[in-house]
Amino acid sequence: MTDVFDGRMLSAVVIGAGQAGLSAAYYLSVRGLRPWQDFVVLDANDGPGGAWRHRWDTLTFGRAHGIHPLPAGPLDPPDPSEPANRVVPRYYGGYEERFHLPVLRPAAATAVRRIDDGFAVDTVRGRVLAASVINATGTWDSPYLPFYPGADRFAGRQLHTRDYRSADEFAGSRVLVVGGGTSALQFVQELHAHGVDTVWATRRTPQWVARPFDPEWGLEVERSVSARTRVGLPPLSVSAATGLRLDDVYRPDVASGLLVSRGTLVSLSPRTAVLDGPGPEGAGFPTQGEADAVVDPTRVERLPGHAVAQVPERGLLQGGEGPTTRLWEVPIDAVLWATGFRAHIPHLRPLALREAGGGILMGEDGVTVERVPGLFMAGYGASASTLGATRAGRKAAMAALRFDADHRQSADAAERVIA
Repeated sequence: MTDVFDGRMLSAVVIGAGQAGLSAAYYLSVRGLRPWQDFVVLDANDGPGGAWRHRWDTLTFGRAHGIHPLPAGPLDPPDPSEPANRVVPRYYGGYEERFHLPVLRPAAATAVRRIDDGFAVDTVRGRVLAASVINATGTWDSPYLPFYPGADRFAGRQLHTRDYRSADEFAGSRVLVVGGGTSALQFVQELHAHGVDTVWATRRTPQWVARPFDPEWGLEVERSVSARTRVGLPPLSVSAATGLRLDDVYRPDVASGLLVSRGTLVSLSPRTAVLDGPGPEGAGFPTQGEADAVVDPTRVERLPGHAVAQVPERGLLQGGEGPTTRLWEVPIDAVLWATGFRAHIPHLRPLALREAGGGILMGEDGVTVERVPGLFMAGYGASASTLGATRAGRKAAMAALRFDADHRQSADAAERVIA
C-alpha cells in the first residue's frame, strides 16, 4: 500500500472528524503540532459534519439533544426549525477552516496495526504512519440490530434509525417502533403527527427521569459509564446511561397514551408482532417507571389483533383464552429498529483490544487504552455522546502529546547511548 506521506512518521493521526475528532485536532494544533506536517485527521465522509450529515431532514436543531460547542468555537444559535443535518455540517466545516485543521477526506480507515515505532493506519487513500492514534469514529456506522424470533420471516419493511428519512414513507401503515431511547420517542411522535399508526415496544421499563439534565447529572452519567470501561466491560447504551427526559416535550404524549410502551417484543411473523404487555384485552401496558403517575389509562388505545396463549415449553397457541393468556398479537406493516449503535471500531481489530468481558479496558483518564500504549479513544464509553465528546477530545490530545514527548525523549536518549 502506498504511504500517503511518503513514509514520513507523523506525531499523531486522528481517525474521525466529528465532535471528538475536531476537538482533539484543535488541541493538537494549539499545543504546537503542525497541521499536515505533524498530524492529520482522517474522515470517512466526503464533507464535514460527521454523523450529523446523515440524519433525517425532519430532525431539526431544536429537536436534537446535546449539540455542544467545539473548543474556542461558540455556536451561534441557529433557527431551531432548521434541519440539524444542515446546521452541524455548516458549523463543523466553518470550524475546520477557521483553525486550518488538516482533514483528509474521504479517507476511511480500514486497519490499524502496530509497527516498531508506532502505528500504520491503512485507509482507502493509502497508509499513514504515526507515533500515536486518536480514534474518534463514534457509533453511527455500527447500528445495533437485536435478534428476535421470526424477524427473518417478517414480510414488511424493516429499517434502523440510520436508514430513516421521512414519515411520509409510512403513510397508511402501522409501524412498530422498537427501542427505549430518545430516537424512539421522536419517531413515534413524528409518525403520529403524519397520521401513521404506531406501536412502541421496549425491552425493559422506559427509563424516564424527572430531574434536570444539568452538568451534575452529566458527570454522574460519565462516572457510571466509566466504572464499566475501567474494568473492560462494554459501555451501556445511551438510554440506559442517561435515561429519558420527562419534560414538556414528551409529557403530554405520555399522558395521552401515545408514548406508552406496550411491553416487550416477543416474536415476529410475516405480518404480525407478538408483545408481552397489552394483556388479554389488548388495552394494557406494563409499568412505565417514573411516568406511571403521568399516564391516563383511559386514553391508552386498545391494540388491534388478538390474545395469544403461552404454554410453558410448548411455545405459542393462537387465539388462546384463560389464565395462560398474557401475550397479544398485533398486525403491523413495518418495524423501525430504534435500538441504538455500538462503537464503530472494525479497523482496530488487528490490535486485539477486547477484554474477556467484551469491552476495552480504559485508563483512569477515560481515553487511554491500557492494552496498547499510544492508542487513545475519544468518543468511546462515557464520551460516546456529544455531552462529553469535546472534553474527551481534549484529554486524548493531551495524552497523545505527552506520549509523543516521551517517545521523542526515549529516541534521543537511545541515540546518545549509541553515539
